[in-house]
Amino acid sequence: MSGVSWESVIAVFGLAVPVVAALWEFVVAGRKRLGYRVQMDTSARDSGTSTGPQARVLQRMQWDGVDLDDPSVVLLRIENVGWTPIVEEDYVARIDDPVGIRAAFPGRRVVGMVVTECSHPVLREFFEPGTAGLGATDGVITLPKVKLNRRAHYKVLAVLDRLPDAAGDDLPGPEISAGIVGGVRGGTIKRTEYYPFASRPVRWLLALLVLVSVAQSVSTFARGEDAVAAPLDCAEGTLHLSGSTAFKEVLEQAAEQYTKTCPEARIPLTADSFRGSVPGLDTLAAAGEKAKPGEDGGLGDRLAFSDGPKSDGRPQLLPRPVALSLFTLVVSEDTGVRDLSLRQVRDIYAGKITNWEQVKGEDLPIQLVSRHPGSGTRTALERRVLDGGPLPAVTTNDCRSLDPGRPGRCEVGGTRALLDTVAATPGALGHSEVGSATAHEGVRQVRIDGYPATLEGADQGAYPFWETEIAYTYGEPPADSIAAGFLRYLADEVGKDIIRSKGHRPCSELAKPLVCRPSGA
Repeated sequence: MSGVSWESVIAVFGLAVPVVAALWEFVVAGRKRLGYRVQMDTSARDSGTSTGPQARVLQRMQWDGVDLDDPSVVLLRIENVGWTPIVEEDYVARIDDPVGIRAAFPGRRVVGMVVTECSHPVLREFFEPGTAGLGATDGVITLPKVKLNRRAHYKVLAVLDRLPDAAGDDLPGPEISAGIVGGVRGGTIKRTEYYPFASRPVRWLLALLVLVSVAQSVSTFARGEDAVAAPLDCAEGTLHLSGSTAFKEVLEQAAEQYTKTCPEARIPLTADSFRGSVPGLDTLAAAGEKAKPGEDGGLGDRLAFSDGPKSDGRPQLLPRPVALSLFTLVVSEDTGVRDLSLRQVRDIYAGKITNWEQVKGEDLPIQLVSRHPGSGTRTALERRVLDGGPLPAVTTNDCRSLDPGRPGRCEVGGTRALLDTVAATPGALGHSEVGSATAHEGVRQVRIDGYPATLEGADQGAYPFWETEIAYTYGEPPADSIAAGFLRYLADEVGKDIIRSKGHRPCSELAKPLVCRPSGA
């Protein structure tokens, strides 16, 4: 055992146990197996109270016009519980003997029997009237040599009556006799059971695997925390994030999870961290310009996130697509509008439609609530929905002072502020990323040309309000920097789960991951 760790031994043992169990179950123990279940064995004496409906039915049973003395009903299920088919030649019986299975009922005689259920209609052919091997004599039911594929079964319902000379109150259960050539444990038919959770051997196997897992965990913790290596994407240092408010919730959660995973990393977030896409790019560019001349490579401690590409004139800012963000128009609940055509949206922002009544809504002036210039969400609205058209002039600098008697427009700084304002302003129309709008009370999302904000709609070119979420670095950050590590974390499974949970789509899940656009774009 020199040079072999206990962890390796436990790991090999944990792999060997299920492999050996599977080989035993499916190759050795389960190769050919015929089984039966007694799913019901009820008599008039033990079927509940003497006045119960089941007891009364049994007590009224007759045979040839004569009441049965102590009738009982038995339901048998015959099944192939192995993993290979069973054919006529497999039954242990003389070639000229058509009987494959015998079911004896000591102390009882068979009044009648019928095959009630077959797992496949073709099995019915084995139980046609007059079929050799099918019948009942005194207290024995005979069944023919039925071909049974894997998991195939059939059921036999029998009515019996106690024999006059049968002693005792409780009669023994049925005795099923049959044999299979090459079957396990001598090929004798076995009584099987239904396990709502798992059979006893499987439960023992699960318990053993749990013990193996516990042993591995104890062994890992016993080595001490210092011996546990951090994930490859972990890096030391402080990372400063800035930019898009639409992507704020993703970055906040990702930063929290990253710093928990990587104890040497710090990602401080403040109220000014996310003020919009353009302010975020400005912050990154300013930090890069302040860097000492001659420093090799790019900044490794800063990232800026933008809804869409940066403007020209900043070649030092390098893009890395992260996710596809879907945006939506939102209205206050009193507008009475849930769907607008693209032409109607453009006419509203062009000032041609000023009252919701003009688009079959309520008689309310339209109050436009927009983001400040520099917002990626606003830029996406202008570029994707309004076809490059500008927004109308601002009528008031304070959204709380909008005149409820006439249309107007005001601007706010962030996504949450916009949603709060739309919810509180009668007749308001605004724009937001989908995840925040879905979670916000008091606003309703508006379909465009009948299409909601979904990736499928964007892929088909039917839904226009989307944008690529891009992470920008100042120059090429060092591979071992915290900026590079955090970007790799966002592209990993945990990061992608966070992105999806906030209503965005990771670029790797799109048909064009490098450009991170819908298929129809």
